[in-house]
Amino acid sequence: MAESYPDPVVFDTRPDATLAVTRGTVRLLRNMGMACLTEVSLNTGRRVDVLALDKKGLATVVEVKSSLEDYAVDAKWTEYLPFCDRFYFAVPITFPIEILPDSVGLIIADAYGASIERSAAEGSMNGTRRKALTLRFARLAADRVADLMDPKLTAKRS
Repeated sequence: MAESYPDPVVFDTRPDATLAVTRGTVRLLRNMGMACLTEVSLNTGRRVDVLALDKKGLATVVEVKSSLEDYAVDAKWTEYLPFCDRFYFAVPITFPIEILPDSVGLIIADAYGASIERSAAEGSMNGTRRKALTLRFARLAADRVADLMDPKLTAKRS
């Protein structure tokens, strides 16, 4: 028997759709044993939507696209490729996936979960870049925990 899915949720705003896809994607990656952070700045000044590290230290970058318009106005995703071992687009079920490049991974997500529809090819990040990215990940995670514990502290950021 074919699996059935509920009707896709239609969001009022693009930020609502982006948040839902991001949430479902992070749930998927965490269930796969990865540690995840959202909105992570790279040393290039670019900011990835989701950065996840697995138990081996391999980095996965996910670029969330909530709509065709979101994808059409943003071509910076190729600049993220040197900063990861795997790259995915995460999109809602209503997204026209045929426009996405076949060379990268594909995640279909909503606010409650996600599934990998196409696995990402595994690359090999430069060792120096991996060390810097892992350190950036750790410091950002520690800063975010400290901010939750003491939101009024105005310490210098990492």
